[in-house]
Amino acid sequence: MTAALRPNRIVDTHVHLWDPARTDWYPYLSTEQAQLGMGDVSAMARRFDMTEYRSEAGEWNIEKIVNVAAATNWHSVDETLELDRCGEPDAIIGGLPFTESVSEAISALDRQQVASRFRGVRPMGAYAGPLPADEVLHELAERGLIYEIMTHPDQLLAAAHGLRHHDDLVVVVEHTGWPRDDSADERQRWQEGMRALAEVGPNVMCKLSGLAMPLGSMEAGVFAPWLEKSIETFGTERCFFGSNFPVDGLHGTLDQLWHTYSTATAGLSAEDREQLFATNAERIYRC
Repeated sequence: MTAALRPNRIVDTHVHLWDPARTDWYPYLSTEQAQLGMGDVSAMARRFDMTEYRSEAGEWNIEKIVNVAAATNWHSVDETLELDRCGEPDAIIGGLPFTESVSEAISALDRQQVASRFRGVRPMGAYAGPLPADEVLHELAERGLIYEIMTHPDQLLAAAHGLRHHDDLVVVVEHTGWPRDDSADERQRWQEGMRALAEVGPNVMCKLSGLAMPLGSMEAGVFAPWLEKSIETFGTERCFFGSNFPVDGLHGTLDQLWHTYSTATAGLSAEDREQLFATNAERIYRC
């Protein structure tokens, strides 16, 4: 790819900096304990820090990264605090562990808010639906924190319904709505859910990430229909890119992934590409 087609700069909004040696935090990365049903996971189940990230990013100008919680349940709170102390990510999406009470959930927020890079949470645990209790969503909005939805297309409509009265909360739909596969039925559920979420209001954003695993490829032609429909649905001002590395490393390299994103958006204006690759993320994650 010529330098002219590369975005000038990139903010990667979905990275997992982790060490599988922490088997208490990441038991699913341990070959002795994990039953992922994903075949060979060695490209993912490895130590991944900023040195490794920079090495694998090659010549792409990655200016900033957002780390997203990956440690299990309450360990995700400790993960936020440790990453903030290390100072590696520019922003952190921490964890919202499954709790039996609203007060426990608020306690998880309180603990993480001492971290200067803490910007919001994603659910970590056995949630029955796509959203926590309304009271928790209100607390997030009051604190100026983001809620990241991590759910498949069959629950996107429910998420949209649950967010109707939370127009003061910034919401990010992770992994492009997280389709399970490329089937016609899944695509229809996905399109309906994404449209409903976009219609909730301008506070709902779409993170263009996580497509390599369900699609089994990093080819631009495979990604393009999903990326184009998402951008059409939410608008360029409400979308941004994330790598989901090292997880998506099961299907290719970080260099290949950014090449695919850049190729798939090559027809957009320079202004739109700057929004998708950098400025939208900087605005939402305050980094």
